[in-house]
Amino acid sequence: MIYLDNSATTQPFDSVIKAIADNMAGNFGNASSLHGMGINAEKVIKDAKQTILAALKRDGDIIFTSGATESSNTVLFGVPKTYKHNGKRIVTTSFEHPSVENPLRELENEGYEVVRVKPPKSSEPQDFEQRIIDAADENTVLVSVMWVNNETGFITDTSKIYKAVKRINPKTIVHADAVQGFCKLPVKTLAADFISLSGHKIHGPKGIGALYRSEGMRIAPLLYGGGQQGGIRSGTEPVDLIAGFAEAVKSYPDCCDKYAALNDRLTAALSELPDIRINSYENAKNILNFSVRGVRSEIMLHFLEEREIYVSSGSACSRGKTSGVLAQFGVPDRDADSAIRVSMSPFTAESDIDVLVQGISDGIKRFRR
Repeated sequence: MIYLDNSATTQPFDSVIKAIADNMAGNFGNASSLHGMGINAEKVIKDAKQTILAALKRDGDIIFTSGATESSNTVLFGVPKTYKHNGKRIVTTSFEHPSVENPLRELENEGYEVVRVKPPKSSEPQDFEQRIIDAADENTVLVSVMWVNNETGFITDTSKIYKAVKRINPKTIVHADAVQGFCKLPVKTLAADFISLSGHKIHGPKGIGALYRSEGMRIAPLLYGGGQQGGIRSGTEPVDLIAGFAEAVKSYPDCCDKYAALNDRLTAALSELPDIRINSYENAKNILNFSVRGVRSEIMLHFLEEREIYVSSGSACSRGKTSGVLAQFGVPDRDADSAIRVSMSPFTAESDIDVLVQGISDGIKRFRR
């Protein structure tokens, strides 16, 4: 099996599976209990928070959630409620994940002005961050931007945006969806008041995410209940999943050079095939989106699956629909209909790339007219 759909989800590390099993078996106490079992569970949570903060290289707090969707929803609905006197404008991008875009549509229905900044075309000057900065004003309550796009790998320098927006209006809150970049990119281009993270994108378990909160930031809760995690996220903490998440962060190796080499190998091999369009640019090297013109994505995807090669036609959340995100990056509908996304992991080998390219070549010969 060659698995190249790591932007959708990842194979858990063996150490992650062990951490989860060990905590389920021997550390199943409720972290709110006052006895020893509860204290042991609470320690796992505290240690996990420190692990994630160290990976982010930031001070602040970590709030554990059910996943990045909940993390982002907490920010998008909580910030306007908490800072309702700071303005009615929200600035974002035109290529956000549905867990951000759909809550923003709800806020529009409630009377908020949402400004969506489009990315530059690959041939245009790279002034994208500046256009986001220019869209923020004294009436802007929130800026929410995706660090790494899940379909093309496009990188947004959220650190540049954060610093400039705070100069314009220190009261504006900045949120970053860092799901696709966390542990895969150096954090020098990541900065925000709130950061959404996900466990299963970095070889951790599904069902666990995190929300980073910088020091001094307040936020209204999305869920109400027993008041766990400072009242921001009520509900008994899943200690086993939290331990698995932390273990994934500790176990994820530095793969920047590896991803760059694999990406170069794939791009060079694709250039030898007829009528291939590369849709990714300014991208994280673990993600490459390209179109096999003349062969629909679904047909190529299932052809490769027959060979036990697993890729994607776009976001797993779109469930096979033609991507609207690619159109934002200047990809024509015809090419979006034949787009393939390859997303790599620490397990990916050069031989996997070679087998993939051979599969695409065979698919072209079989299906292209």
